[in-house]
Order: sequence, then structure tokens, then C-alpha cells
Amino acid sequence: MNENFINFHILISHSPSCLNRDDMNMQKSAIFGGKRRVRVSSQSLKRTMRTSDYYRQHLGEPSVRTNHLADFQHQAVAALSDRYDEHLIIQAIDYISGKDTSADNAKDDAVASWVLEEIAYFCDQIKKLEEGGVDAKKLQKLIEKDGLAFRQAMANGLDIALSGRMATSGLMSEVGKIDGALAVAHAITTHAVDADIDWFTAVDDLQALGSAHLGTQEFSSGVFYRYASLNLKQLQVNIGLLSDMKSDETAESRTKALNIAAHVLHMLATEVPSAKQQSFAAHNLADVALVGFSHQPVSLANAFEKPIQVDNKGGFREPSIKELNSYWDKVHRGYGLIERCSEFALDSVVLPTGILTKPTLPELESWLRNNGQA
Repeated sequence: MNENFINFHILISHSPSCLNRDDMNMQKSAIFGGKRRVRVSSQSLKRTMRTSDYYRQHLGEPSVRTNHLADFQHQAVAALSDRYDEHLIIQAIDYISGKDTSADNAKDDAVASWVLEEIAYFCDQIKKLEEGGVDAKKLQKLIEKDGLAFRQAMANGLDIALSGRMATSGLMSEVGKIDGALAVAHAITTHAVDADIDWFTAVDDLQALGSAHLGTQEFSSGVFYRYASLNLKQLQVNIGLLSDMKSDETAESRTKALNIAAHVLHMLATEVPSAKQQSFAAHNLADVALVGFSHQPVSLANAFEKPIQVDNKGGFREPSIKELNSYWDKVHRGYGLIERCSEFALDSVVLPTGILTKPTLPELESWLRNNGQA
């Protein structure tokens, strides 16, 4: 059975840190279950993954996200000048953005995601139309006629296929919009958090007494629940393996999507935002990774609607793991959900019926690549 959704549930305990801040330089937070929780935004988590060394090593270069069109134009010309004439590259960017990028300070209305191979694809389409004259409408019709090739070019910006792209001008808004395949929740602590304040000083070695600077920084520690859901069919459409959502997937296309899913799992379990890490070094790995194949997205965040209390050992980690698995069991029994699941945990955990145990994260990744087969 080929369920279309993969649900990722991660518990990761961070030592004192300040991983994601708001406009007041305070930790991002949320009220859940009537109590304050520390929060790491989905935007922060997704950027952490796409800019990681792991992403570059296994999934390629991420897209370039910018509204500085003039600067991106210079970058694109430098990267593609061995394949296309400079004028053609600039013409392609102008058509895609709907802007005149010749000015040194040319900017778009919003930050957009750019892929160099997308520029190359547009260059090829413009060359096809050169004899009969080129305009935006002709380009749009040509691209829509062969949308699969466009999506295959876009596959070089895999983070766009995962997170999606919205645009408001140019051909990017007509043919370049992409519905994201990966939905990522804001990570929140499983328990209530009272933040601490670090009063820090910058000591001036050439000043006899006192400090040259005094500042404050909010910080805390906690067990965070990360949740994400991956639409496998949408991913296959986004990278040109399927023509549309109505197409039947093939064994080959699903295998490619599952390989990407395994990398997403790895990053969700291991990548940590870089904010204030020079001060706190909260480079913690996940304690638990639970993965399931399902016919629908299913979050387990409500396992922590009632804030976790410290156990008799004085920690939040173990009772959070216990409650996650207990709530999974309640939801699946209550709704009669059928989901193939496996879990990796650093500690020995008693799992409910229906969840397989995987002793290592690589083995969980292999199980995922194998379509949830033991």
C-alpha cells in the first residue's frame, strides 16, 4: 500500500539557548494549553535545513532567495556565461521577474526564490522563439505546453519543491508558482517555560575598572516537539516526476521521492538553528524520531496541550517521550487510523502496538527509503 503522506515527529531536548528571536530580541514563544512555551518558527527550521552542509552534500545547492535583482543578475551571468550570451540571461531574468534588472539598484517587490537552472530553461525557450519574435505571452504558452520540462529544471532547487514558491509579478507569478510538498509546524516545548535573563558584559582589557558594555539576553532550555508532513505525490509533481496530481506514480518516481524524504528526516533530527550558538552551543541531536506512512497529515502536538511535568528523576525528556507514544496510541485507536510507523529512540522505550523499533537513525532512514517495509 502506497500511502501519500509521511508524518515526522521529533523530540529534541535543547540545553540553555536562544535559538529563535522576535523583533524585541526575545525568544519566540506561544501560549498552548494556557501556558507559555518557547517556540522555534517553521521558517527558521526550514532555513536551517536548506542552508546546512548536509543539504548541500546530499541534495545539492539550495535556491537563492533575494529581492536584489541586480545582484542576482550579476551572479547568474557569472554562473551561466559559458552556456549563454549575457544579454540572453538578462532577458530571461527580466521576463521571469517582470522587472527591468538593468539598474544597479533593481529590486523586486518581494523576496523570491531563484534557481540557476530555471534561468537556463528560460534561456532555451527564448532561443526557440527568437525567429518569430519573443514576448511574455508566447513564453508563457510555450512553458505551459511543456510544464514537465520546466518542473524538471526546477528540481535543481529542491528546497522550492519542498517549501513552495509564491510570486506576484512576471512569468514567475504565472508559471513559477509551486505548492510546497513539505508542511512544517512551529516547534514548541512540550512543557511550560519561564525564561531566564543573562546579564552579560564586554570587558575592556585596557580599562582599569568596570566593563565597556552591559547587555541582556533571554534564554531557556526545554524539550521541543518538531512536526512535519510530506506530501509525496506533490513532491513528485514539483520535481517533474509526474505531470500532475492526477497521474499515477511509478515505482521509480516514488523511490526518488522516498530518498528525499529520508534526507528530510535526517535534517529534522539533526539540524539546529545557528542563532546565539557561539554563546550557548546548544548543538543537541534528537532523542526520538517517529515516522509514519499515512493517508493524511496527523500532528501529535496535542499530546502536550497539558504541559508535561517533571518526572521523579527531575526531567522533561522521558515523560515527553512517554506521552508522545501514548497519545499516538489514543489517536490511532480512537479514529481507527492505519499508519505504518517506526521509531528511533536513544533510550529503551516501551512502544504501543503498531510502532516498530529501529535501533539507529540510519536504520530508520533505510526503512523510510524502503517504503516502510522491514
